[in-house]
Parts: sequence; C-alpha cells; structure tokens
Amino acid sequence: MKPEMDGAALELLVTRVMPYGKYQGRVIADLPGNYLNWFAREGFPPGELGRLLALMHELDHNGLAPLLEPLRRR
Repeated sequence: MKPEMDGAALELLVTRVMPYGKYQGRVIADLPGNYLNWFAREGFPPGELGRLLALMHELDHNGLAPLLEPLRRR
C-alpha cells in the first residue's frame, strides 16, 4: 500500500493520537520508528488509521519526519 500525502493527512499526523496498543494516546507523528516498522512488516490496520501509519512510516523511513515541524507549531 502506497500512502497518499496531502496537507490534510500531514495535519492529521500531528493531531491524531494512537487509539490503542503500547503507544496509546501518543500522537502518530511521535510514534517510534521501530513501531512503525513493525506495522509495515505485519500489516497496517484498515481505514484511516492504517493510511496515517503507512504515511508516517514512509516519512520516518525516508528521513522526512522533520517536515512536520511547521505543522506542530500551529
């Protein structure tokens, strides 16, 4: 699954929180890379959450997570 990147999705990465699991309550943009890698190996959940996790994995994997900093400051 290739994640789609648009402004709205990027905004959600810095505002939406992980609803369950070890990192429940943490903003998706703040999830550690090894957790995102685990989802990439095991499969992303369905729906919006899975799309956001896949997008964050792509950003993290390619060293692009710092691009989210301006959105955090809003």
